[in-house]
Amino acid sequence: VQLEESGGGLVQAGGSLRLSCVASEKIFSSSGMSWYRQAPGKKREWVASIMSGGMTTYADSVKGRFTLSKDDAENMASLQMTSLKFEDTAVYYCTTVSPTGDDYWGQGTQVTVSS
Repeated sequence: VQLEESGGGLVQAGGSLRLSCVASEKIFSSSGMSWYRQAPGKKREWVASIMSGGMTTYADSVKGRFTLSKDDAENMASLQMTSLKFEDTAVYYCTTVSPTGDDYWGQGTQVTVSS
C-alpha cells in the first residue's frame, strides 16, 4: 500500500489548509487511518484518527480546529485545518495499518504557519 499526502504549504496564522492522503489500494474502508506530525527537533506526535466506520478522535491541541474525513470510494482522507497556529508548523504524515498488522506511512507534506 502506498500513501501520498498533498496540500501542505505556507499559510499565515489564523488561516486554513486542507491536507489530503490518497491510498493506492482500498484500505481506509477497512482499517481507518491517522495523521501524525513532526516539528523540527520534536518527536512525531499523533494528530487525529478516523476509524473504518467514520468515528474520529483528535489530539487536544487540534480539537475544534481540525476535521478529519474520508472518502472510501476514492481511497482518500482529508484533514481540514482551520485557525492555524505557529505551533502547527510541522511535516504531516498519513498512516494506516492493514488488517494483517502492517503499517504504512506517506512521505509527508510540509505545513508552515507564519506568525
